[in-house]
This record gives sequence, structure tokens and C-alpha cells, in this order.
Amino acid sequence: MRSAPPARSSLEPGALVEALASIEPGARTRPRDVLVVRAPGRVNLIGEHTDYNEGYVLPAAIDLEIRIALLPTDDRRVELTLAESGERAVFSLDAIGPRTGDWIDYVAGTAWALDEAGVPTRGFRGILASDLPASAGLSSSAALELASAWALTGATGGGIDGMTRARICLRAENGYVGANVGLMDQFASSLGVADGALFLDCRTLEWRPVPLPLESHVLVVCHTGSTRSLVASEFNARRAQCEAAVAVLAESDPSIRALRDVTPEMLPTVWERVDEETYRRCEHVVLEDRRVLATIDALQMGDLDAVGRCFAESHASLRDLYQVSSPELDALVEIATATPGVIAARMTGAGFGGCTINLVRRDAVGALRRAVERDYPTRTGLWPSVFTVEPALGAGIVEA
Repeated sequence: MRSAPPARSSLEPGALVEALASIEPGARTRPRDVLVVRAPGRVNLIGEHTDYNEGYVLPAAIDLEIRIALLPTDDRRVELTLAESGERAVFSLDAIGPRTGDWIDYVAGTAWALDEAGVPTRGFRGILASDLPASAGLSSSAALELASAWALTGATGGGIDGMTRARICLRAENGYVGANVGLMDQFASSLGVADGALFLDCRTLEWRPVPLPLESHVLVVCHTGSTRSLVASEFNARRAQCEAAVAVLAESDPSIRALRDVTPEMLPTVWERVDEETYRRCEHVVLEDRRVLATIDALQMGDLDAVGRCFAESHASLRDLYQVSSPELDALVEIATATPGVIAARMTGAGFGGCTINLVRRDAVGALRRAVERDYPTRTGLWPSVFTVEPALGAGIVEA
């Protein structure tokens, strides 16, 4: 049973550069040209499936990340090797081609989107290492896109700001990879702060840091041990239901551009005009936006009991209304909420497996780990992972 993510030793700049030198001799002969870039994963504290409905989210970048050591080249080729497996992928910046269905699509898609935005790119030889679990709902794909954006544009980052970079990476995922997701993941990975979460208004793109009570509490991620199977058709179907409801409502009220514009008081009107399943999706999104704002207010007032209630309501809504939870996620939440010292617990990420996020008193982390390791395998037959995470800075260059 794994109680922590992979060791970080392979992510240390020296180890990465040495690994690069083993496959690219120029890393030894031109050491000053070697760059190491990084991009963090994220957990979403609350605000699930609201980003593509132009609503509110509250993610935090975390200290699990992807790093790429690279040597820039002038031949317009990108060659990237996975440190863990030795698998290598290659493409040309001048002939990117269609997606392949493999991990390299996130790199190629980022190059495609940067070119579309008029941001100069350059080829490189690189090696990629990560301690960020894939398919866990912690945004490994967004982290790969952000790390790739820095790798492709070099030490200057292409001269663009963090929000622009996040939006370009979102364009890569929407337009090239084909996942119809919202901005939250790329935003958090690009603009993370080291001492808290980030509030984002997904319509206006206004954002601000939100401090967390980290002196006495810590964020704990519990992984179900079940691969997150976010089938594109399932995700896109839920987004389509939200958009269909907006289209129906806009017929009588053109001011409604997204579910962001629907208030709780308007939900009876929604019920009258859409099918029952679509109504459930709408109800979740409309009330989830209110829970994000309520959570921020509770954090600012130090009312952690209210934070716990918001988390619990969010998880129940994702389970019953949006229907993206799973028995494994539900089991982890139930075990956590029964553990003294766990303030708040809910599934995090788009769902269909993956992880839960928990706000836990620092002196109760051991009790949560023991409870999960004792009870979860009996209930599910799966082996969980339990690990603490700390808020982290957004993507950029790793200084030597």
C-alpha cells in the first residue's frame, strides 16, 4: 500500500540534467543552455463542473508536479523521453499532425496552440519526470501542458503573462486533444500561490488568492486506487446538457448566457423547461457556485464547521445530481468524515474515480491514514494512497 507519491529525488534538477545527458550529449557540452521547467498539479477545494459554466472555482496548485529538463535546438523538432519508462516521442513543430491518443498529444497540442496564438516556439530535446499521479484527477494533463509551454518558449516564457499561458494551454486541450474542459486546471497550474488557494471567476477571469489555515490544518489527498476513467463522451455529455438548458432558458431571457446566470430562485423555471436529468445537472451547478462563495466567506471568518458543511453538500450533489462520484470515492468520504480531526471531505476533480480532498487538523493526519488503510480495502477491495499536499507556486523555470 502506497502512503505517499513517488520519491522526489528523480525531480531534483541535478538528477534530471544527468538523466538528460545520458540521452543527449549536448547537455554535457552545453550545460549553460540546459533548462529545467516545472508545473504543478492541483486539487480543487470546491467548485466542480462550474468552470465551463462560467462560474466560480477554488483550486490550489500543489507540490506534486511535472518537470522537464531540456536542451533547446534549432531544428524545429521536439524529442521528449519519459524518465520512468524510457519511452520517447517525437514530432516536428512545422508539421505537428493530428492527435495520436497518447501522452505526447498534450505537448504537441500546446505547440499547436502557441503557434495559433502567434507565440514563437523552439525545438528541444528533453526528459520528463513526475511525482504527480496520472489519471487521479489532480490535473496531470494541465501540468504537462504548462510545463510544455515553458519548454517550448524557453527562459522568457514567450513574453506572455500567466493567464494568457493558461488560456493557450486550455485551447490545446479543447481544440487539439479534444477534451471539452474549462479553464480551472490550467489556471491553477499556471498561477498557483504558495500559501493558499485561488478564487477564479471563470467569466471575467478575475482571480485572487484565498489564504488557508495552514498553521493548524493541512490538505490531505486520498486516492481511491481506481484509475480515473473520465471518458470524453461522459464529460462532454454533461457539458452538452448544461449548454442545452442555457439555450432553452435564453429563448425567454437572452441575458442568460451560461448557468452562471441562473439563480437558485430560478430553478423552478428550469424544472418546467428541461428533462429531469438535465435539471439535476443544472441544480448542481447553480448551487455549487453558491457553495464556492460560502466556502470563501467561511475561510475568511475562520468558520471551519461551515467549510465542512459546504464540502459535504458539494460531494452529495456531485454524487446524486451530477452523478460523477463512485462507490470508492463515497467510501473515502464516509471514512474521512467519521474520523475526528477531519474538518471537511469531498471528491475532487471531474469524477469517475480518482481522489478526495480533505481539510485535516495536522495532529489528525495519522488517524485519517490509519482509518483509510484499515477500512477502505475491506469496503472496496482496492488499495488506497493517503498523502499530504501543500499549496505551491505556479509553473515556471527551476532555478539552479
